Amino acid sequence: MSKQKIVTFGEIMLRLKSPGNERFFQSPSLEATFGGGEANVAVSLANYGMDASFVTFVPDNDIGTACIGEVRRFGVDTTYMLRGKGRMGVYFLETGSNQRPSKVIYDRADSAIAIAQPGSINWKEVFDGATWFHISGITPALSQSSADLSFEACKAAKELGVTVSCDLNFRKKLWKYGKTAPEVMCELTKYVDVAIANEEDCQKSLGIKVDSNVEGGKLDTDTYKALAEKVLADYPNLKAIAITLRESKSADTNGWSACLHDREKFYHSKSYMITDIVDRVGGGDSFSGGLIYGLLNYENHEDSLNFAVAASCLKHTIMGDFNRVSVSEVEALMGGDGSGRVQR
Repeated sequence: MSKQKIVTFGEIMLRLKSPGNERFFQSPSLEATFGGGEANVAVSLANYGMDASFVTFVPDNDIGTACIGEVRRFGVDTTYMLRGKGRMGVYFLETGSNQRPSKVIYDRADSAIAIAQPGSINWKEVFDGATWFHISGITPALSQSSADLSFEACKAAKELGVTVSCDLNFRKKLWKYGKTAPEVMCELTKYVDVAIANEEDCQKSLGIKVDSNVEGGKLDTDTYKALAEKVLADYPNLKAIAITLRESKSADTNGWSACLHDREKFYHSKSYMITDIVDRVGGGDSFSGGLIYGLLNYENHEDSLNFAVAASCLKHTIMGDFNRVSVSEVEALMGGDGSGRVQR
């Protein structure tokens, strides 16, 4: 197994979730954990035995201390979880059921990372010994300074010969500081080697679309091949793009697969029908973590893609943002062991 160092950068938040499938404040309690896109990726990679480092800013208070401790216990390097002014960002989660969708409410204005300024991170030091850097479209959506930091990080990574992956992750509730997603993401993607997205991300972040139905229904893989080819044509710097394919039958039942185009070949993964979903939040991040692991450890891109899809399939069974699975568990599902029988 490769022990190459992977660095991720983004915001980690306090996650406050209503119990079970309850509506907000149906009972007078919320379940408190931590989570956030790039932190979730780092935890996945650490669980796979990789050398993962997470870079962020957290407040200099007890909540920030607890957050660092939570990430560290998964084996992630927290050296660059820096203390900053501002607060801990929060997101509230209400888990849907059947025809009632899940709901996320953000409370992250003026968080420690949103007000952190360019020049506040020594990227040369951060990337010392690193071979891979991962970021998402969420971080540059937070504020102008977060966008500037994102560009600073990607430029430094490229200068140092570090492979850059980006989950385009469009979040319409976040782009509020005067820039649109395409204004920022079309430029940022020029520094990316491996892009990760769903169809909506390609449309809303890059302005690239093909005729299809993003809301669900039967998937036409030719549509996604055409979409991937459009993105690769517009961004000659990209070595590959992976597109996740979610068929939302209801809040509890999703079809799940993905495709990958590496300019030489188009791959479509094994498909899973996921029923009785426990928690789909973090599903995309678990795919990103799985794909990075696969690309660094498998000889072919088909196996890399299938590892990522199996990893994210398993994430739907786990409460919380973090994907608490091992390589052997993912590979067992890849190999067809999805019966769920008790292991004795």
